[in-house]
Amino acid sequence: MIKMIATDIDGTILPYGGEFSPALKECIKNLTKSGIKVVLVTGRMHSSTVPIAKILGLETPVISYQGGLVKEINGKTLCQANLNEDYAKEIIKWARENNIHLNLYRDDELFVEEDNEIIQYYIKGKFVDYRVCSFDDIEIKNINKLLAIDIHNPDRVTGWVKVLKEKYPDLYIVKSTPYFCEIGPSDARKSLGVEFLCRMWGIKREEVLTIGDQNNDIDLIKSGGIGVAMGNATKELKACADYITDTCDNDGFVKAVEEFV
Repeated sequence: MIKMIATDIDGTILPYGGEFSPALKECIKNLTKSGIKVVLVTGRMHSSTVPIAKILGLETPVISYQGGLVKEINGKTLCQANLNEDYAKEIIKWARENNIHLNLYRDDELFVEEDNEIIQYYIKGKFVDYRVCSFDDIEIKNINKLLAIDIHNPDRVTGWVKVLKEKYPDLYIVKSTPYFCEIGPSDARKSLGVEFLCRMWGIKREEVLTIGDQNNDIDLIKSGGIGVAMGNATKELKACADYITDTCDNDGFVKAVEEFV
């Protein structure tokens, strides 16, 4: 029996650039009423995810920053992993040398060094503000994660992931969308956030359904008793899934719930 559903947001329950469908909202409402815990598991900031949780009527803790932060809706931190300060400084230097746009997240606040089309693309629909300043002017500590972005060349992002993984094997580096290279501590993984909440609630692995669409969801879907890939998921994620549902645009989440819950 499924007691918990751990779901990615973008491309899974929320179409890129779109809105939640009425069917999706009704499905989550019914799950909550029936006592099944629905947990949002995302690479987004906590502050960017809370408005989504409220839209969906969820009161469960949010797993954000790829699993690096597990926090109650009311602001109470349950579990947190930050990026090593020295690594953060090295990657900032690397990004500058290679003319790479970098988002820096510190204490759940977003910083960028340049106000450009990339940050405007990033914040669209994300309920988030940002500060523009030199990273040299802020203290590099309590770093949630770094995010390298190229909105025009996905192959360049793939190259960054390869290079950084080779140089920093003890960090968690993953391509979370075609345009995003996520850089965080090794213990900031979606699966670890799910496992933390399972322990807290006394829920068994086989009682969890996990669902996502991108490569950063691979360890997420492996952490559940039933791992579901969206129809619009990457081929790598589909290869790891127990079940492939319909696309996000066609309410694949709802159809997966109907299949298994």
